[in-house]
Amino acid sequence: MEGKAPIMRRSALAAIAAIGSASLLIAGCSKADDNKNENGTKSAGANAATKGVVNASDKKGGTVTYELSDVPDSLDPGNTYYAYMYNISRLWARPLMTFKPGPGEEGNTLVPDLAASKGVSSDGGKTWTYKLRSGLKFDDGTPITSKDVKYAVERSNFARDVLSLGPNYFQQFLADGDKYKGPYKDKSDKGLSSIQTPDDTTIVFHLKQAFQEFDYLVAAPQTAPVPKAKDTGVDYIKHIVSSGSYKFQSYEEGQQAVLVRNGNWDAKTDPLRKQLPDKIVIKLKVNPETIDKDVLAGNAIDLGGTGVQAATQAQVITDPSKKSNTDNTYGGRLVFLAINTTVAPFDKVECRKAVQYAVDKVSVQTAEGGPIRGEIASTVLPPDIPGYEKADAYATAGNKGDLAKAKEQLKACGKTSISTNISARSDRPQEIDAATAIIASLKKVGINVTLKQFPSGKYFTDYAGVPKFTKKQNLGLHMMQWGADWPSGYGFLQQILNGKAISQSGNTNLSQYDNKDVNALLSKAIGTQDNAARNSLYTQIDKKTMDDAVLVPLTYFKVLLARPTGYTNLVSTAAFSGEYDYLNIGVASK
Repeated sequence: MEGKAPIMRRSALAAIAAIGSASLLIAGCSKADDNKNENGTKSAGANAATKGVVNASDKKGGTVTYELSDVPDSLDPGNTYYAYMYNISRLWARPLMTFKPGPGEEGNTLVPDLAASKGVSSDGGKTWTYKLRSGLKFDDGTPITSKDVKYAVERSNFARDVLSLGPNYFQQFLADGDKYKGPYKDKSDKGLSSIQTPDDTTIVFHLKQAFQEFDYLVAAPQTAPVPKAKDTGVDYIKHIVSSGSYKFQSYEEGQQAVLVRNGNWDAKTDPLRKQLPDKIVIKLKVNPETIDKDVLAGNAIDLGGTGVQAATQAQVITDPSKKSNTDNTYGGRLVFLAINTTVAPFDKVECRKAVQYAVDKVSVQTAEGGPIRGEIASTVLPPDIPGYEKADAYATAGNKGDLAKAKEQLKACGKTSISTNISARSDRPQEIDAATAIIASLKKVGINVTLKQFPSGKYFTDYAGVPKFTKKQNLGLHMMQWGADWPSGYGFLQQILNGKAISQSGNTNLSQYDNKDVNALLSKAIGTQDNAARNSLYTQIDKKTMDDAVLVPLTYFKVLLARPTGYTNLVSTAAFSGEYDYLNIGVASK
């Protein structure tokens, strides 16, 4: 997911064992641990939230505030794909499965949520059955049934002309998924026949092929129940019916959302949520520097989880009291440059290889904020994703590019120069800086690039993720950041490399890569029961993709989070790209 987080998002794997040895500020951290916060309490120390829960508390009351520099793709759990939305949407939308709140690798632990237990597979992994917990209710007091889960999957995956922002795994893998037209066109009550609801607490998924990681798939918010009678399509965002511990009090598009306790949520049906604050406020389109200021004051959380701005970074690493309230973690993401294989001349592999050799990755790393913000990358899979194997198909001295080899590939492509455009998100200053560094590198070999900026909330829906738009606008290059949808090679690779994942809007395969061998390997991998054999296939996919030069790995993303001292239960979770787990954050005593 795209940091997508991005979704997402999910954007769904971040730091594992490496978290504890994150390179941030290690020198002097022990001294910083002894510093006190501005409110006089003792700091837990730098990186404390990557190792445990900071300020653990069951104290109820108060308001928790989240701030975002742009707008999310959608608050609708069935129409989102950013990691931070997968994270926070669990407050109002309970999927069948989810991830246990916990630090690092513990955060990757899959646990039942709406379901009473993990899925029971049969037919060699082609059939999966789930039983719902008893006593579940929506915020209006009506019972939640398996039919509401079935409908949620149908609307989120089979009405792409209406809800196009999330992934379409269910459409790809459910039997007859390619034939069903979705609930808005299907006027019957039957729905998709490959999802069965024999009773109100049982849901059965019939797949067209074995899917050995299906429990991870149903952890997506797309399985959070939606009552058919209250679904208004794209406008459902205005009146979302909650199944979680909080419900919407108000929603002002592009400004803010306010959540309050859901009185029909029953703690007896939910071993995960604590329902601590009285109110949760989500503020949108807040200036990034303002977000940093509010976070450092202990009064807000950076919803996007992208970390502090460059100026703030310099401020916190030189101030021991501020440094002691930071967490530097791997984000389980790859920052990369997607090369659009459908935009000439990048439909030729030699032109793509020219880009590979031309990019000075050190300049990109510096633009992003230095080693604190990411280690230089050379593979598609990050080191903390199963299937990763160290390799560097386009190695250059000091990772600073090789102009001679770049020009050699350009010549082999039949070009002496290229004119193209590169897309980046306007509200992500470090992404803009990285794109600018890439433009400077490419210019040295005759590849002339113009920067085109688009808002992150519409990046995939209206611009970079719309194939017709990218071709018309000569967008041959795209800035991209990606995290695993779940902690496996498939969870990372599927939505950015499988040709079947390409969609006409909301597309995340920005290279528009459609290679039959890669598609076949992905299909084979997900049906392979043995973990070692499955991971070996992911390694092969990584190598094949790099041989085809469809994306330039830039950095293995790391994030520097400022930890707001005014809040409780802060833990950096591997499940959501290193973000703090938003499920049980409360307000500290003043």
